[in-house]
Amino acid sequence: MSSAFIQDALIYLAAAVVFVPIAKKLGMGSVLGYLIGGIIIGPFFLGFIGAEGKDIMHFAEFGVVMMLFLIGLELEPTTFWRMRRLILGAGMLQMGATTLLCFAALSMLGFTWQAALACGLALSMSSTAIVMQTLKEKGLAKTESGRSSFAVLLFQDIAVIPILALLPLLAMTGVKPPSGGPASLLTGLSGWTQTLALLAAVNAVVLVGRFVFVPFLRF
Repeated sequence: MSSAFIQDALIYLAAAVVFVPIAKKLGMGSVLGYLIGGIIIGPFFLGFIGAEGKDIMHFAEFGVVMMLFLIGLELEPTTFWRMRRLILGAGMLQMGATTLLCFAALSMLGFTWQAALACGLALSMSSTAIVMQTLKEKGLAKTESGRSSFAVLLFQDIAVIPILALLPLLAMTGVKPPSGGPASLLTGLSGWTQTLALLAAVNAVVLVGRFVFVPFLRF
C-alpha cells in the first residue's frame, strides 16, 4: 500500500467526518454530505485529490455493490411477490413517461431517434443505493410513498439488463478497436449480433444459476 493511497484515504475520511455531520445537521442527509465533501476536496475546488483520485473508483464501486447487496438481504421473496403489481405498474409508468418526455425533447433539439431513445432510457434511471439510503435516513422507507419508490427502483434494476442489450442495437454499427488496443469478444460485430449475444449471455447466467448453483447450494 503506497503512501499516496494512505494520504488520499485520510483525506476522504476527513472530508466525510467534516461534511456528513454538517449535512445531517442541516437536514440534507449523509448522501448530499458525501457529494459536497467530494466536490470540495476534488480537483475542481481545493484540489486535494487530483487525477490520481480515479484509483479510488474501484473501492467506490465496491461500496455501491455492497449497499445493494444489503438491500437485497433485507428484501424477502414474499414481499417482492406481493409488490409485483406495484413494481410493474409504477415502474413501467415512471420509466415510460420519463423516456418519452426525454425522447420528445431531444428529438426537438435535433438528436437522432436512436440517440434520443438511448438518452431517454439513461435519464429514466435512478440510483437504488442513494435513494434507499436517503429514504431510510428520512424515515420514509416503510411508508406508502417509500414502498412505491422502492418498487420503481426495483423495476429500474430489472430493466437495466434489456436496456444494456438494446444499446448496441440502437448504435447499429460495428465498433472497431483502436490500433494496438485490446478488443472484446463483441468488438466489430453488428448491433443485432451484439444484442443477441448479450441476451444469450444473460439467459445463460440465469439458467446456470437456476439449474446448477441453486441445486449445488442445496446439496
